[in-house]
Amino acid sequence: MRLFVAIAIPSEVRDSLSVILNDLRVIAPKGKWVRTENLHVTLKFLGNADPQKLEQIEGALKTVRSSQPVTLDFRGLGFFPSEKRPRVFWGGMEASANLRPLAESIGGCLHQIGFPLEERSFTPHLTLARFDPPGLPPALADAVKRHSSDNYGEAIVREFHLIESKLKSTGAEYTTIQSFPFVAES
Repeated sequence: MRLFVAIAIPSEVRDSLSVILNDLRVIAPKGKWVRTENLHVTLKFLGNADPQKLEQIEGALKTVRSSQPVTLDFRGLGFFPSEKRPRVFWGGMEASANLRPLAESIGGCLHQIGFPLEERSFTPHLTLARFDPPGLPPALADAVKRHSSDNYGEAIVREFHLIESKLKSTGAEYTTIQSFPFVAES
């Protein structure tokens, strides 16, 4: 099973992003564009996991807590590692201070059951497209600059999800295995 832990984004944010993404796909049709319904904020990528370990994974994730919901303000566009040699086109966000500790808690509890810790620091984003080989048409770079400070909506999040990803020729297909509330009900 190919698994990851993520935050779902609201349909309003998806709808807002889909307007710009429809235009940008035409400019750079060779990019591997993420379908709008698949947009999410990855907190931890587990990769291929033994299905027999699923119960242990779910048990570990049930222990993750935060005293507050996470707030996300989706804004901006950019590239990893850089605009000069982009591999990933992303949608940015401003997040409440508790998002990073939440991701670290998820990574820590999964590390205790055998998953490696992340080598890179956590950078919340929405992967919008991948470019292989790296590079993009000048028209796409110009369009991204014009929309780099656009606001796409916001969310208040109280749960994260364990998701299975099945890679298909038509793109990744995601199935939520279980949702995990991380804020105690008041």
